[in-house]
Amino acid sequence: MALGALTSCWTRLVLQLFTPLRVSNRLVLVGDGLKVAKEGKKMPAVKKLHQSSDNNSKPSYIFGHSFQALGLLVRGPVGHLCCVPLTSRIQEGVVFSNRDRRTLLDKFVQLFLTLVGELEGATLLVVDAYYASRKVLRPLLAVGHHVITRVRRNAVAYVLAEQVEKRRRGRPRLYGEKVRLHDLWCSRHEQFHTVPSPVYGETRVTLRYYAIDLLWRPVGQLVRFVLVEHPSRGQVILMSSDLTLTPLELITCYGYRFKIEAAFKQALYTLGSYAYHFWMMAMPPLSRRSGNQYLHRKSEDYRQLVRRKLAAYHRYVQLGCIAQGLLQYLALSFRADVWKYFRSWLRTMKPTQPPSEAVVAQTLRQTLPEFLVNAPAGHDLKKFILERTDFARYPELQLAA
Repeated sequence: MALGALTSCWTRLVLQLFTPLRVSNRLVLVGDGLKVAKEGKKMPAVKKLHQSSDNNSKPSYIFGHSFQALGLLVRGPVGHLCCVPLTSRIQEGVVFSNRDRRTLLDKFVQLFLTLVGELEGATLLVVDAYYASRKVLRPLLAVGHHVITRVRRNAVAYVLAEQVEKRRRGRPRLYGEKVRLHDLWCSRHEQFHTVPSPVYGETRVTLRYYAIDLLWRPVGQLVRFVLVEHPSRGQVILMSSDLTLTPLELITCYGYRFKIEAAFKQALYTLGSYAYHFWMMAMPPLSRRSGNQYLHRKSEDYRQLVRRKLAAYHRYVQLGCIAQGLLQYLALSFRADVWKYFRSWLRTMKPTQPPSEAVVAQTLRQTLPEFLVNAPAGHDLKKFILERTDFARYPELQLAA
């Protein structure tokens, strides 16, 4: 199946299987980037990448693939939220034409607009501060989508200019006094509100916030800024292009952004969605200091081989997204059955909450022999598994069969 058709079918299936979270009658999507280390010197799009993270366990530079991913926030029957991965694509490392001036943000917007064509109506995109850019917000606002993001501490905005009674020559002034957002913590300190934290999973936490609508030059229109002071996470400035959202709704939605980080962890360590090792024999070895691979002077046959290999990477990752989404569906819809057949022990077991993807995968592995024994001989899934199983590696399945 073509990659685009596979992604489209999965997106439509997600809307049927899950109950999407809606804010102001909009679906909530979460986007983020992911860098995956790869040691292969004959793998297209592998380059030296910089990781700007506060996590000390991550090295500053790695050699690998740079992905951009999108997921849909869904709600389970007991109120549990999770991020279902919709798609993930390699967005840098290979340049087919020297006339291609697209940046990572341009490619992310193109990926987003291609995906939301399968969704119902306008959406709300939640991203981190890297995506708080004109290149992201303007194309999305032009087609009716809105963005919630975080802005940097040195961000500035403007109040609306006062309209004079006697109009002067030229265009009326739009931008008024400049406002340094970080200075509002001192100048508007008494106007901050104190409320219990609306962030998902936080209890007995009190935070302070202040909301203000100002003009932001990158988009040329009013946006809503919310300055949040958290007792343990410090100060953060959030921004929403949707002025109908209340400050608490904005804080709550941005708190859901970490759900895609949890999905990345499960994809990496439970499913191995990014554990592919497809080398390209015709490719010259890469050096450890290599950057983008420019192919505009290569032959058309060589470029087709590179495209074919990238398509293999994307299909592998897309199948991983589908497998992870199906595990999440089992966790949300069959929570009691999963815990019932989970024949192991966890220190943090909570049968009242949906299990993780790792617990569901372990339960499926443990109950597979029983399924092969008890399922009818003509069962389609049973025949599919038995025809593709290496019984030399799994003798217990041969005994069950």
